[in-house]
Amino acid sequence: MQFSADSTVAAVQGAMTSLSALVVQYAFSVIGAVLILIIGFVIAGMLERWSYRGLGSWNGFDETLRKFLSKIVRYGVLALVFVTVLSQFGVQTASIIAALGAAGLAIGLALQGTLQNVAAGIMLLVLRPFKVGEFIEAGGTSGTVQEIGLFATEFKTLDGLFLLAPNSELWSQAVKNYSRNPTRRNDLVIGIAYDDDIGKAMEIYRDLMAGDTRVLKDPEPYIYVSNLGDSAVEVTCRYWTATADWWTTSRDMTRKAKERFDAAGLSIPFPQRDVHLYQTEPQAAAAE
Repeated sequence: MQFSADSTVAAVQGAMTSLSALVVQYAFSVIGAVLILIIGFVIAGMLERWSYRGLGSWNGFDETLRKFLSKIVRYGVLALVFVTVLSQFGVQTASIIAALGAAGLAIGLALQGTLQNVAAGIMLLVLRPFKVGEFIEAGGTSGTVQEIGLFATEFKTLDGLFLLAPNSELWSQAVKNYSRNPTRRNDLVIGIAYDDDIGKAMEIYRDLMAGDTRVLKDPEPYIYVSNLGDSAVEVTCRYWTATADWWTTSRDMTRKAKERFDAAGLSIPFPQRDVHLYQTEPQAAAAE
C-alpha cells in the first residue's frame, strides 16, 4: 500500500513538473504572440496611412482606388502577422499557406462574377474612361455618373431615376462619353420643298449661326445640301458649341430655324410619294 501511495505521489509530482514546464513554455509563446499582434497591428496601421497619403500625392488619383489599395496593404500585413503568430505555437505555416491558397481559389471560383466586377472597377478607376459628373452611354446604359464603386457604378438617368450598373458590363462595352471633350458638333437638318429657294434657306442658317454667341467661330459652321429625299431637299448646318451649351443650343436652333423658315415662306413638306396610274388599251383588256 505504501508503494502504491509513493508511486501516486511521484506521478503527481511528475505531472505537475511537466505541466509547469508546459505552462512556462506556452506562456512565453502567448506573450510573444501578443507582442507580435500588437506590433503587427501598429505597423499595418502605419503602412495603411503612409500608402493612403502616398497615393494621394499623385495628381488625379481616384479616392475610391486610393482607399482600396491602402486597405490591401493593411490586410496583407495582418495576414503575415497571423501566420507568424501561429508559428509561435508550433503550427506548420506551410500547410496554413497552402490551405489559405486553396480556400482563396475556391472562394474565387464561387465569386467569379463578383471578382470580375472588382477587377473591372479597378480598371475603370485607373484608366478613367469616365468620371463622376459626366454623362455617358455604355451597353444600353446612359446617365450622369454619380459614384464609381469597386463593384458597380451609380447613374442618374435623364428622367431622374437611380440606376446601378455592374462594372464588368461597363468595362466590356464601348463607352460613349458626352462630357469629356470641351466642344461638341451638332447637325441641324431641315428638309424644304423642291420648289423652295435653297439659297434663302442657307442664308437663314448663316444668320442664325452668326447671331448666337454659343456657336463657335472655329471651326466655323458648314452649310450644305445633304440629301435629295423623296419629298424634300435636306439642307444641313453643321456647327460646334461648348459641350455645356450643346443641349440648349440644339433646342433653340431648331425652334428658331422653324420660325425663320415659316416667315420666309419656306415649307417643310410632309413625306409623300407620287403614284402614276397607267390605263391599258381597251382591245388588250378585252382580249385578256
